[in-house]
Amino acid sequence: MKTVLSHVPVLVDEVVDVLMPREFCVLIDCTFGRGGHTRRLLENMRPNAKLIVLDQDPSAISVAKGVAEVDPRVTVIHANFGDLCKTIRENQITQIGGVLFDLGVSSPQLDEASRGFSFAVDGPLDMRMDNSKGIAAGQWLAEVDRSRLIEVLKNYGEERYAKRIAEAILVERSQRSIETTMQLSNIVSRAVPRRDPHKHPSTRTFQAIRIAINEELDQLKKGLSAAIDSLAIGGRIAVISFHSLEDRLVKRMFRERAYPDTGPFVQPLPDVKPTLKIIGKPVRPTISEQQQNPRSRSATLRVAEKCAQ
Repeated sequence: MKTVLSHVPVLVDEVVDVLMPREFCVLIDCTFGRGGHTRRLLENMRPNAKLIVLDQDPSAISVAKGVAEVDPRVTVIHANFGDLCKTIRENQITQIGGVLFDLGVSSPQLDEASRGFSFAVDGPLDMRMDNSKGIAAGQWLAEVDRSRLIEVLKNYGEERYAKRIAEAILVERSQRSIETTMQLSNIVSRAVPRRDPHKHPSTRTFQAIRIAINEELDQLKKGLSAAIDSLAIGGRIAVISFHSLEDRLVKRMFRERAYPDTGPFVQPLPDVKPTLKIIGKPVRPTISEQQQNPRSRSATLRVAEKCAQ
């Protein structure tokens, strides 16, 4: 019988350490998930503080509303963090002292077969973060053209066998519709000629398709930009990423805001002042945490603080 892992928040002590205590009254958790980070932040927040929690997953919002019922400091908003600017404006949120992004897929999403995120459990090929709208992965695979499929597998999955996998998918869909996670996983496994001993052959393909249908990198760019712009002076942004595409994007945006005095040719731009100060080095889970929660192994935490301009 498969052991289903409950959701365990990653780097939670480190997140609390960098975001708390803050002298501001408002924190935003942009990725509530199942509330692991939210609950620990609430334990350290003052009675008059506010914690705004966002998630695009209806199941996560249902859990969040339960937390809000017992703690009046919590406000729940069903929204994609890519719409953070609009969310902040419409809800008139000010004096933001901290913003948290815990990226990627949560353990409940992976373990629930009906969500279609995992090749480890058979289920409908969905992969939508918000399964109340948008195009499911199965429909996307039925409609995507060859060049776009290769591009997605190569750029979002960093898959060396992108062309072989794409061709195998196209052959399969010409004969029958691709409707389940196990069906897709079997197609990919047969197409990959040489396997990484430390990674399932479907890992990169599933990641790539999920990123594409949820527009994850574009949403992350918009969310990070809105968070940085909305922070009060001295407020902090903390981002936990789980793969290199996310981490490189976060690193680049932090550096662009922290070191705006160098252009593409390292020429000084004296009239441009930094809006961020990078706090410490990237943080990785301890060996102990990785042993207790194997899904934390690829996590990286980056933190920056808003500067006076």
